[in-house]
Amino acid sequence: MTRLPDIATVAAIVATGIGATAFMDIWLTFLKRMGVPTLNFAFIGRWVGHLFHGTFAHASIGQAKPIRGERSLGWLTHYAIGIAFAALLVAIQGIGWTRHPTVLPAVLVGMVTVAAPLFVMQPAMGSGFAASRTPTPLRNCLRSVANHTVFGFGLYLSALVVAAIGR
Repeated sequence: MTRLPDIATVAAIVATGIGATAFMDIWLTFLKRMGVPTLNFAFIGRWVGHLFHGTFAHASIGQAKPIRGERSLGWLTHYAIGIAFAALLVAIQGIGWTRHPTVLPAVLVGMVTVAAPLFVMQPAMGSGFAASRTPTPLRNCLRSVANHTVFGFGLYLSALVVAAIGR
């Protein structure tokens, strides 16, 4: 029988997810300052807002009707997804990983999470599977893989910090 995590483990998962997402956001800020286009989180909020009204897919999320508070909803969703991915890592590796994190599982989970934008969010927002409807699909896919690999490193580094604080 699988035991449920205690409050300290849940807190470690939440903190790790938040830390990893923030680490990725620092990376995205760096890219943006280098002139590399990055995701507009308002579009994530717009997509989620439309989900609540029964619309999953859009021809172009940029052309969809704006949702009140979409930028905030997008950021909240972004961090909630980061926490969920941290929980996925712990579900795969076991609760002990939160006390003794290792880099390889974190990076692998980070890389696997790229499936969410490539095969769910991008198609639903009108960009096609694996950004196939964008002008530079391969570049966009590679950028997504890089971003999620950075997220994976963020999972590991955040878990190290959380584990050190918990000792």
